Amino acid sequence: MAVRDAVGRGDSARPTASLPARPGSRARRRPLTVLLPLFGSGLVVMLADTDAGSLITASQSGASWGYRMVLPQLILVPILYVVQEMTVRLGVLTGTGHGALIRARFGRGWAVLSAGTLFLSAIGALITEFAAVAGVGELFGVSRWLTIPVATALLIGLALTGSHRRVERIGIALGLAELAFLPAMLLGHPSARALAHGLVSLPMSHGSYRYLLAANVGAVIMPWMVFYQQGAVTDKGVDATRIRRERAGTLVGAVVTQVVMIAVVITVAATIGRQHPDASLGTVGQISAALRPSLGVVGAKVLFGAGMLGAALVAALVSSLAGAWGLAEIFGWQHTLNARPGRKTAKFYLSYALAHVAGAVLVLASVDLIGLSIDAEVMNALLLPIVLGFLLALEARALPAAHRMRGGRKYLSWALCLLVMGFGLYLIPSTLGLLRTPRPGGIGHPPFILC
Repeated sequence: MAVRDAVGRGDSARPTASLPARPGSRARRRPLTVLLPLFGSGLVVMLADTDAGSLITASQSGASWGYRMVLPQLILVPILYVVQEMTVRLGVLTGTGHGALIRARFGRGWAVLSAGTLFLSAIGALITEFAAVAGVGELFGVSRWLTIPVATALLIGLALTGSHRRVERIGIALGLAELAFLPAMLLGHPSARALAHGLVSLPMSHGSYRYLLAANVGAVIMPWMVFYQQGAVTDKGVDATRIRRERAGTLVGAVVTQVVMIAVVITVAATIGRQHPDASLGTVGQISAALRPSLGVVGAKVLFGAGMLGAALVAALVSSLAGAWGLAEIFGWQHTLNARPGRKTAKFYLSYALAHVAGAVLVLASVDLIGLSIDAEVMNALLLPIVLGFLLALEARALPAAHRMRGGRKYLSWALCLLVMGFGLYLIPSTLGLLRTPRPGGIGHPPFILC
């Protein structure tokens, strides 16, 4: 498959760009130009990254290990940016989605293997998102038999509007509800001294800490994020002239998502972790109930519920789109959000809709949300050697030489990715050992495993 040149589709895609600006229009547009990176695939994919499973993993981390899980969240910011920035360059400069690029460069067999990682992570995400929607509804006395069908219909209908930009903006609006965790953190009155002590303590000798650390790594870098962002910039026709904006949006998103994760860890560490570290956290309702003595009804129910609901909906949207895009790319189906369903795009839209229906049915059949969410994030961490291996290989082989990483940036990016890949490989034997026995450290009973 031919690789797009350095200018990409920007030479002829937007003829209006060469028209002279009206007097004074540049000054009026400048604030909007500055804000444009905040309203694109970089921000929406990062908001989706802080999904229900990630927030539940952060909650369990704060309850079990307090502030000692804050430092890993900070370390993950540059790693997250490096990974997603590579997908931006690959999408913009090749004009090809992730799955299609793997198929073109390495063959169908490797593309199917990559699709397997996407399928596992996307299904795991969808189940946890719908389970969280059900849990939030039950906080307010609404049955899951109402909330799940309504959420399913909303998400399927949203993708049928025929506008990628509209889908992204609605996704961002939903995801920004996660910022409700910031006032919740302040209501928890965290101890600055305890936080400072936790920042220099990493009890890696404890198996339960390593397990939750793996879950947090998997909660931050997910296979479906790579497929989504590369597919999104391709579907929108982003050209090389706008690559800096996409990078800026990705950086902003990486910071925002980790600020939310840190806020949840600190909130739970300052409340449940300090007062009842062994509290049962089997459902969204139990997390909310455990927070209530410290945060009150508004903090524990309204703020927590709003943040969890927004996170679940935007992640369900993005992960299912990533799954549908990945399948379409590998099997050669036509796929775009910029056209309403028709004969050519029927398989793409059908796979998107069926993913939601399958997730909804599984949740209505009842699952253990906490155990499932943590296990799904650990599974993501174990899949990262495959995902990042493909990403690094594509960056080195599929891009024009002028746009590949060089010098210190290349070595730093490779070092960060190899660190995560090595961590995933290192955890495989110890994680499998933990899966065969009850988890130490108060995490709970043996888990429900997706894989």
